[in-house]
Amino acid sequence: MATPHLVEAAAYDGRPARARTALAVFDHWAGSTASPLRRALSARCHALLAPRGSAEAEQQFRRALSLHPSDAATFERARTELLFGRELRRARRPREARGHLHRAWQDFTLLGAQSWARQATVELRAAGESVGAPDPHAVRLLTGQQLRIARLVASGATNREVATQMFLSTRTVDHHLRNIYHRLGIRSRTELVRALG
Repeated sequence: MATPHLVEAAAYDGRPARARTALAVFDHWAGSTASPLRRALSARCHALLAPRGSAEAEQQFRRALSLHPSDAATFERARTELLFGRELRRARRPREARGHLHRAWQDFTLLGAQSWARQATVELRAAGESVGAPDPHAVRLLTGQQLRIARLVASGATNREVATQMFLSTRTVDHHLRNIYHRLGIRSRTELVRALG
C-alpha cells in the first residue's frame, strides 16, 4: 500500500522508470484483489506518470475518482482530488481545478489533516481563489432570518428574488448578506455555498 506514495514521489522527482517498475507490481496485486480503492490508487498512479497536461492524465484521474468508494477512504479520495486539481491548474485550467481543490480542502479539513488542507489552500490560491478557514459551527451564529436568507442565496437566488420571497426590501437583504458574510468569515456566494455545506 506504500507503492502509490513511492510512485508519486518518483514521478515528481523525475524518476518515472523506478515508479513504473513499482507500479507494475502494484497493478498485478490490485487487480487480483478486486478492491475499488486499490484500483483507484492504481489509476491515480498512472495519471501521475502520464505526460503532464495530457488527455491520458485527465482520463486516469477521472477514472480514479470514479473508482474511489464514496463511503470509505475519504483521505485517499481527497488526495486524488488534490492531485487532479493541481494537474488542471498547472495545465492552465484553473476554473476546472477549483472544484477538485475545494473538495480536497473540505475533506482534509473535516478529517483534521491540517498539513494536507494547507496544501489544498495553497493550490486554491494559485488557482485564483481565496480560502478562509471558516468555523464549522459558525452557521449557529446566524439568526433565523439570516440563515433563511443565506440558504436562499446559496441555492442560487438573487438578492431581488430573496427580497420578494421574504417580503423584504433589497436593501434589507443586502444588509443581512453583509452581516452573514462577516459572521461566517467569507467574501462570496461561492464560499457561502461551501459554508452551508
